Amino acid sequence: MSAPTVLVTGASGMLGGAVATTLRDRGARVRAFQRRPAQIPGVEDVTGSLTEAADVRRAVQGADAVIHLAAKVSISGPEHEYRAINIDGTRHVVDALRAQGGGTLVNVSSPSVAHLGRAIEGLDATPADPARARGHYSRTKAAAELLAMGADGEDGLLVTTVRPHIVWGPGDTQLVGRIVDRARSGRLPLLDEGMALIDTTYVTNAAEAIVAAHDRIEDVHGESFVITNGEPRTVRDVFNGWCDAAGVRRPSLRIPGSVGRLAGRVVERIWEARPGHDEPPMTEFLAEQMSTAHWFDQRRTRDRLQWTPRVTMDEGNAHLAAWFREHPVTD
Repeated sequence: MSAPTVLVTGASGMLGGAVATTLRDRGARVRAFQRRPAQIPGVEDVTGSLTEAADVRRAVQGADAVIHLAAKVSISGPEHEYRAINIDGTRHVVDALRAQGGGTLVNVSSPSVAHLGRAIEGLDATPADPARARGHYSRTKAAAELLAMGADGEDGLLVTTVRPHIVWGPGDTQLVGRIVDRARSGRLPLLDEGMALIDTTYVTNAAEAIVAAHDRIEDVHGESFVITNGEPRTVRDVFNGWCDAAGVRRPSLRIPGSVGRLAGRVVERIWEARPGHDEPPMTEFLAEQMSTAHWFDQRRTRDRLQWTPRVTMDEGNAHLAAWFREHPVTD
């Protein structure tokens, strides 16, 4: 019996690359789809855009399963870009699977699809709510999740959604790199002393959970799962751990959460009107995330996916420190 062919969208990113590598090492035939070649040894590259239905059909053709990670992930930018990539792109993936008679789809989403600006303390995955989610990214990912899950059980499709929360690891330029850079330059604030309790997820744990959802999809299709390390820590402790690993000073700037949220709202308006493509230093959504508790009950996730994270937060920070010794922070 030949190995299954699994398409991973967004494999050029840290998490997508880890998923593709995990599948490859287990013996699957892995195909990667993204705008630029992922260049992962042993993984077939197909380049194209999620916004082009023909590109997506070409990538999906012949695949037994799709793990859909590609998305516009940012804290700024016009809404139409998020809709084109996150919603229409997901629709193209679903339509391509339908056109070839079905298959399985692991839709990778975000806990922010159910974050309504209030604290989340010990909850399981609650329903995606595009009408009340905060920010373009969260709203479009919520709509994409509803679209994908609405296809479960139809036209030969089985669909499940996983929502990894704050994924980090060695080589991460999107989150850890930005936190370290801002801390080094003294521009990283702690809102409300950084005491909000949050969950995060080490990258290989997230990848293995996503692959577990792929393996278990016949039993768990139609369900959504939040993925975390299950080790809630304060924002201050998380940031300090990353800064210590990078050998940079810990954040010392303190700002009340209410001030941070107001400043984020003002900065967003300024960024909408100014030229350039850099991201704003603060947004209202980012301020909410930094000053509001969000940690999750992992019992159903671990039971249904038959998965347990193998790398602890402290072990992850040790891996991060080893990476920074090989790639020291420079001015």
